[in-house]
Amino acid sequence: MTSTTPMTSNISIIVPTLDEAGNITQLARLLELAAEVIIADGGSTDQTRELARTAGLTVTTANGGRGSQLNKGARLAQGDILVFLHADTRLPPAFGQEINTCLTDRTVIAGAFSLKIDAKGPGLRIIEQLANLRSRLLQLPYGDQAIFMRRTDFFRYGPFPEVPIMEDYILIRKLARSGRITTLDSPVTTSARRWQRLGLVRTTLINQLMIVGYTIGIPLASLASFYRRLFVIAKR
Repeated sequence: MTSTTPMTSNISIIVPTLDEAGNITQLARLLELAAEVIIADGGSTDQTRELARTAGLTVTTANGGRGSQLNKGARLAQGDILVFLHADTRLPPAFGQEINTCLTDRTVIAGAFSLKIDAKGPGLRIIEQLANLRSRLLQLPYGDQAIFMRRTDFFRYGPFPEVPIMEDYILIRKLARSGRITTLDSPVTTSARRWQRLGLVRTTLINQLMIVGYTIGIPLASLASFYRRLFVIAKR
């Protein structure tokens, strides 16, 4: 049986997954801290969906990329507040209270947490600092910072664009035209796996190339194809 406090019982956590069986146990613990955890799966070939159902999580499937997954999860959600959480990202212990306190300010349309990466190294500390600076100064958090917002605002100003890439970036930029985006001091802790797999410089360069390409008007389908090719090259 799960239990929630008044500060978390109105929160639905939506997690897009693709072969995330190894993270289901950690995600299942959130059932003690939120109204529900919804796994929106994009076609896993491991045991992600089976393990999630066994753990008591709500499971749905969606094709068409992460934006489609997040939107389908949001449509199923019952909570007044939606938290969009990456499967390899861990929320801080008091996330419910912090989210609710943040959203009592009606000028705030959405929020996210500061970023912490779960590995040692000065390069990763620099990435954290730059990400948190960008998030605060530009009101531009990314999806790995656990974006949250009121359900009513999500459907009024959203949803996520169902595009091949950069769905979080596009939605946040749109939301910022209608209200304030707040980055909380408390950090989420996200896996270092993508930086460790490809290297700090390569990963950062690829991410920045996507933003530049989007800004100058390169079609998102072309950017997504280019992104996949860069990752293949980087793995060699």
